[in-house]
Amino acid sequence: TMGNWLVNHWFSAAVLAAWLGINIFLFTYYFLFFDQDEQYFYTRAILGSALAWARASAKCLNFNSMLILLPVCRNLLSFLRGTCSCCRRTLRKQLDHNLTFHKLVAYALALLTAVHTIAHLFNLERYNQSQQATDGSLPAVLSKIHLQGSKWLNPIHSNQTTVEYVAFTTIPGLTGVIITLALILMVTSSTEFIRRNYFELFWYTHHLFLVYFAGLIIHGIAGLVRGQTEQSMAEVHPYHCSEYLTQRDQNCTHSCCKDPEFGSIPAESWKWVLAPIILYVFERILRVWRAQQNVVVTKVVMHPARVLELQMQKKGFCMEVGQYIFVNCPAISPLEWHPFTLTSAPEEDFFSIHIRAAGDWTERLIDTFQLEKPRIEVDGPFGTASEDVFQYEVAMLVGAGIGVTPFASILKSIWYKFQQADQTLKTKKIYFYWLCRDTGAFAWFNDLLASLEQKMAESGKADFLTYRLFLTGWDTSIANNVALHFDTATDTVTGLKHKTIFGRPMWNMEFAAVAAAHPRSVVGVFLCGPEALAKSLQKCCHQHSSLDPRKVKFYFNKENF
Repeated sequence: TMGNWLVNHWFSAAVLAAWLGINIFLFTYYFLFFDQDEQYFYTRAILGSALAWARASAKCLNFNSMLILLPVCRNLLSFLRGTCSCCRRTLRKQLDHNLTFHKLVAYALALLTAVHTIAHLFNLERYNQSQQATDGSLPAVLSKIHLQGSKWLNPIHSNQTTVEYVAFTTIPGLTGVIITLALILMVTSSTEFIRRNYFELFWYTHHLFLVYFAGLIIHGIAGLVRGQTEQSMAEVHPYHCSEYLTQRDQNCTHSCCKDPEFGSIPAESWKWVLAPIILYVFERILRVWRAQQNVVVTKVVMHPARVLELQMQKKGFCMEVGQYIFVNCPAISPLEWHPFTLTSAPEEDFFSIHIRAAGDWTERLIDTFQLEKPRIEVDGPFGTASEDVFQYEVAMLVGAGIGVTPFASILKSIWYKFQQADQTLKTKKIYFYWLCRDTGAFAWFNDLLASLEQKMAESGKADFLTYRLFLTGWDTSIANNVALHFDTATDTVTGLKHKTIFGRPMWNMEFAAVAAAHPRSVVGVFLCGPEALAKSLQKCCHQHSSLDPRKVKFYFNKENF
């Protein structure tokens, strides 16, 4: 429900409200300022309300350009997470929505760029029309003033100039075109589909942010949009003198005879973005320094279906469950860093990742490791620990497809804590659900489940973990094979004791079974998977929770890995 969301995400809601509020305030304040301020009376005579649209969107563009780099300063976020370790975990967890905020700001930049560009296209057209007009109107007269000096109002000084010429030869025009192209490329190449399938394209295109910021800083330097100077305002105020401009005779003697003079609006984008750029430079220096620290690859395991497991050690490396690292292999590409969820438990003396062949870089890494052991650089770990799992007597863990990876770390860690009779572990029972189109790609996870199954049986705790595997995509050959071997002790698809179920889970039945088995427990439901599944599970948590506080309660937690 909305109420529950606000309780769990009040910090995110507050940040969102503040961000929206500041954007609305900046836009409204500067729109009204440029639409009413007397200094821009003559500018408005030529441009009309397009002036206010262009300037108000420019202010909001500066504000959002200031914010866009902050959510991707990973080490800054880790530092903040560390300093607020005494805060409630829900607050720390909100910092993991950094990329969501980054995308939100990026979409705002795209929208504001469209507004700013369209407004300036109108402005250029109006400047051009005013320059070519010979009707003696106020815009026509203003366009002919001070053409030789530096006190002009209309940047188009000749009748031969076209809008396209201004757009591609002036500093604001050219940088505007370049910034807009860079932004379009960055936004379009960061869609989910491209990130998943062509990560390299996303990675390299995103480095156009260097072009974007360089262009942004230079963009306003020429000051093509101008206002009347303070001195000129004192001498010939537009409210008194504007009417005389269009009807002056040669031997003019009164106080409004002098032509108004104009000056440019100082460039200020650099003031907005300087601090975040400095922070980001420090962030990159820190990443380079951390990457130089030696990583020892202690074990390389090649699992079926081209999944590579790397077990590594690094001095001072300290992880928690549910965290991730960035990995670079200089032999393949010195610039590319790829994120991977950690699959080891903090209790182990190494940290591990499982790399599935899913793109050029991963393919080349797997091929390289089959021939030799190249040097690996690691940055991290990042992300908030998923320790909530340990706070529930009963935990229902749901992993869908690649979303099963974080549960490797969680299941191992729970088992270690359980064996060591760890006091922080309240968990007495785990239900694990794995939904998968084809188990082949995750055969390594079968191995992990099999070893856990064996360890639990040996220590007489076989009932601690109940897992159910759902194969959501299969063909007739698999179905026939299952029918033939239905009576065997282990499953024909996974080789595990628990049988694979074909099709999707009937969540109402699963929740009813858990509620019946644990009538007085608080059950934590954890998902790492798609949004549609999150909605189904949330609904079930609501339906199957008893209104009686002494009876079963289901709490839904969606992890952001």
